[in-house]
Amino acid sequence: MAKFNGGYGGMGNMQNLMRQAQKMQEKIQEAQEELEEMELVGTSGSGMVEATVTGKKAIVSIKIKPEAVDPDDVEMLEDLIVAALNDAFSQADAVSEELLGPLTGGMGGLF
Repeated sequence: MAKFNGGYGGMGNMQNLMRQAQKMQEKIQEAQEELEEMELVGTSGSGMVEATVTGKKAIVSIKIKPEAVDPDDVEMLEDLIVAALNDAFSQADAVSEELLGPLTGGMGGLF
């Protein structure tokens, strides 16, 4: 049978929970700031195309080696750009999960 202590014993627990929630929110904010500052480089075509994105998936730059540019095969260059971006975004997802996953119970991409 549960024992009731009476008085305001529950208020201390509530304050403790509020402090824990505030600390968790601060850690999430720090991780999000770290993701914004982080840059990840995705590549394709053996380095012919490089895409740099932040940990929050904002595109920073695209670099294309001149030999990747073939006016007769623009579609290949488009595919290389998409592949490089997808590579960089996959890295961003992995880093986001690594930083936020433990804080959000595996729902890091939602924050």
